[in-house]
Amino acid sequence: MLDSQPLFLALDFQSAEEALTFLDTHQLHHIPVKVGMELFYREGSSIIEALNEREHPIFLDLKLHDIPNTVKQAMKSLASLNIDVINVHASGGKNMMEAAQEGLHEGTKAGQDKPLLLAVTQLTSSSEEMLHNELLIPHQIEKVVTHYAQMAKEANVDGVVCSVAEASIIAEVCGDSFYRLTPGIRLKDQPHQDQVRIATPEKARKAGASAIVVGRGVTTSESPQKAYQQYMKEWKHGHKTTLS
Repeated sequence: MLDSQPLFLALDFQSAEEALTFLDTHQLHHIPVKVGMELFYREGSSIIEALNEREHPIFLDLKLHDIPNTVKQAMKSLASLNIDVINVHASGGKNMMEAAQEGLHEGTKAGQDKPLLLAVTQLTSSSEEMLHNELLIPHQIEKVVTHYAQMAKEANVDGVVCSVAEASIIAEVCGDSFYRLTPGIRLKDQPHQDQVRIATPEKARKAGASAIVVGRGVTTSESPQKAYQQYMKEWKHGHKTTLS
């Protein structure tokens, strides 16, 4: 299913009512959605249940990062929610990522597919300057991301969350079947906001992204349905579009 639906809409709303009303009002039925910390921490599993009832594929974006056993037990619980994709921070290390995958296998109910496990390499709000000066990582960001991706594959993780800039090299190093989900997607001439490493849907597809995440480019648009279709059109056909 995920192969045929490559665009996750980030539901960055403060309540389930606001998120579900947005989807219903703008007739965004059955589309893949991303539920992040803001919404999940407020609503808990009830928002996942509501989206499942509406038949939305779900990416639960919690970016777990803790000691291996804690992450394993958390994943075991989260797997029972009937989600499609979930993630951890690759910087938690190989043992933690292996434990996360074990937890998902143990927690997935009979008759359901195990959620895809993705490892976050570096956030699209991260810059090379931040890595050097704040995190004291001396290497170039591409080298760091590629190393994290290789480590994730060795840990039997299903793919990574990365910027479009690293998608092609990760495909080369880890293979095309290794899932590459790319946030930081904007249409041409849209503002960057708090993202640093961004790209258009066309560039993401050509760079080898498996799927993209779009948030404010749709949710803050005057016409969200039109905006969503424009993102999909550019992904599928490479048409450069704007929201004029």
